[in-house]
Amino acid sequence: MKKIFNLLLCFFPFITLNAQINEIGVFLGGSNFVGDVGKTTYIAPEKLAFGVLYKWNRSPRHSWRFSYTQSNVSGNDFKSDETGRNQRGRRFDNDIKELSAGLEFNFFDFNLHDYHPKITPYIFSGLNFFLYDNLYRYDSAPDVIYSQKNVHSFAIPIILGIKSNITPRLILAAEAGVRYTFTDNIDGSNPNTSNTDILKFGNLNNNDWYVFSGVTLTYTFGKKPCYCAE
Repeated sequence: MKKIFNLLLCFFPFITLNAQINEIGVFLGGSNFVGDVGKTTYIAPEKLAFGVLYKWNRSPRHSWRFSYTQSNVSGNDFKSDETGRNQRGRRFDNDIKELSAGLEFNFFDFNLHDYHPKITPYIFSGLNFFLYDNLYRYDSAPDVIYSQKNVHSFAIPIILGIKSNITPRLILAAEAGVRYTFTDNIDGSNPNTSNTDILKFGNLNNNDWYVFSGVTLTYTFGKKPCYCAE
């Protein structure tokens, strides 16, 4: 029976694709915000960010990647290099809780079945679902921030990184990833409301961005593919 099964695998090699190595691990780094409040530097970690991730390595060149990451993001006009923002003096804090799914592509072959040291740059993109607080101010009290908890939106991530297998089972990576969101109100500058007493400010035609940058450490597991060995 075993010989028949091995013979079938040889005639249908695509069956072996189901036995790829998996990765599970953690992310630790920092976050920063780019929008209508605070600094406009794209990669400038200010707050602690952490999360967990899982990868299903479909080939040495690409993986399906799923992750959960959370952090606080903030902005302060007094830290901006723009004179107009300094004079306005707005600030905010918000919490981001993100679920992400997408495709990670390796620029060089990264065969996890070969335990020799290797290194490759990579890029990831997909779709994010995230929770945040809907912030708003009233014209009569522009310095008082109100919030509606745990509203949701979507974002498109673009992550660039470099990784290496530091042991036969552990992979260390450094990455930075911007998220272009489908909302312009993480900083409370553009609430989605018809209330004319709500204060709106800044560039109302540009959506917000947030950035996670840091390191990941993943552990590989799973059976090697069967190559019909005798």
